[in-house]
Amino acid sequence: MPYIEMPKLSDTMTEGTVVKWHKVVGDSVDVGDLLADIETDKAVMELEAFDEGALKEIYVSEGGKAQIGEKLALLLGDGEVAPANEGEADTTDSVDAKAGNQPMPVSPKTEAKAPEGAAPASAGRIKASPLAKKIAGAKDVDLSLIPGSGPGGRITARDVESASTPTASAPATISPAPALQGDRRIPLSGMRKIIAERLLASKTRIPHFYLNIEVDANELVRLRAQVNERLEQSGEGKLTFNDFILKAVAVAATKVPRVNASFAGDAVIEYGDVHLSVAVAMDEGLVTPVIRQAQRKSLREISEAVKDLATRARTKKLKPEEYQGGTLTVSNLGRYGIESFSAVINPPQAVILSIGAIVKKPVINTRNEIVPAQRMAIGLSADHRVVDGVIGAQYLAELRRLIENPALMLI
Repeated sequence: MPYIEMPKLSDTMTEGTVVKWHKVVGDSVDVGDLLADIETDKAVMELEAFDEGALKEIYVSEGGKAQIGEKLALLLGDGEVAPANEGEADTTDSVDAKAGNQPMPVSPKTEAKAPEGAAPASAGRIKASPLAKKIAGAKDVDLSLIPGSGPGGRITARDVESASTPTASAPATISPAPALQGDRRIPLSGMRKIIAERLLASKTRIPHFYLNIEVDANELVRLRAQVNERLEQSGEGKLTFNDFILKAVAVAATKVPRVNASFAGDAVIEYGDVHLSVAVAMDEGLVTPVIRQAQRKSLREISEAVKDLATRARTKKLKPEEYQGGTLTVSNLGRYGIESFSAVINPPQAVILSIGAIVKKPVINTRNEIVPAQRMAIGLSADHRVVDGVIGAQYLAELRRLIENPALMLI
């Protein structure tokens, strides 16, 4: 029987939100039909039908959330009928039942209270959602020892996940100050939750170290002005400082390939191409669309790619392959006036570059004269399991050479 389940639409997705159903109960469905719009932590994706039949039930309404693998709807083909225990369809593992997920009716018998600390039972069985039972079986967790948080004490998948997570290594929970009148509680979006989980994992599991340099940006400022003057005369779009930096980051990685790598447990994987992740700010957080084979692209191609990806990232129109599989990340806060900072590694990558603003300041030249100069700070955060200090220094030296001699990027 073909159930329509919440698919995994991104590498970091754990749950999705049904934004809109394009079919209603009773509609016929053909293979390839658009069923619903699903919002992941990074984008709004289209959910297509892989089977044909008639849509008989919708378990997660518009605005409702569901974990990966949770049933969203029931699709019956010709001659198929719903099973007698169709009431077991999982509707309580939604993160926010109030957002549209309505629990199935519960008989008076199943609402009886279970002993404290034990799973509620009905007619000799443990009351748990199908997804919770599946996870419990995979993790060898005894459901009878888990208190349920669902309607009527039903055990949900989240209850099982929490119970099966080792508490000995878990960081202590730090409660915020009590909310007072006038304070505002802002629920975490799916994107914000994923950012919180991934960055906590990054800082606690990856041995970071940091290197910082300051480069002479005089030639970069001068060359960009000359190039943009020509582009403006021909009616073409201008290049940004970030376009030059992205090009330099990609080319430098071909000279010091160890920075374009990941830790793989018993090995280090050095990637043959530089798939450059670019941090793009959104209201809910950051997303990092990827410029594929950035080392092979011209300045113009990089400029066009990053503009297109950033625009679609902010409107949540990116496809999964456009924000997955990056090998090296650049975060640029220069446009916001930040002069220097240290970024958190974007796992499973080994390096992230943090780019500061170009600042005019006095420097001492080779003749011991104090002269005005354009300076830019660059930080490198690296995974010490993959990159050693010398490798990081060699990479930054190559990056400095390209930025201080930007004409090399035009060759």
